[in-house]
Amino acid sequence: MAERTIKGWHVFAGFAGAFAVIISVNLVLAFSAVSTFPGLEVKNSYVASQTFNERKAAQDALGWDVAAHHKDGQLTLSIRDKTGQVITVEALDATVGRATHVYADVSPEFTMTPQGYVAPVELGGGNWNIRMTARAADGTEFARRVVLIKD
Repeated sequence: MAERTIKGWHVFAGFAGAFAVIISVNLVLAFSAVSTFPGLEVKNSYVASQTFNERKAAQDALGWDVAAHHKDGQLTLSIRDKTGQVITVEALDATVGRATHVYADVSPEFTMTPQGYVAPVELGGGNWNIRMTARAADGTEFARRVVLIKD
């Protein structure tokens, strides 16, 4: 039986193959990360920052508190004033989705009840974000990201 020897090109081929696999996997993962979650909150952060303090002060002056609960396929979003009373807003827009991707996002149709705004939404377990925007009677826009952790 002939003795096999490792030559220089064998070592080079092994290293080149290993690095090719590593680089290929990294490229696939990087592409997946960027395509599923771009990381953008606003289109132009500089423009949004110019009125941030005024918008925050106006929202804080409302004194609203938002809580979300999900049970038996019903999502409840309660918006309460400074005294703890559930309030009715002029307009409500909300998107429910995961924190890491947007392909499963839904925009439920809420109806007002004495407990708050309710919508039928089927959610799996885990961490969910509700990105909501409401408008007060005086026209003040109230925007919040409400975290909902479902068992």
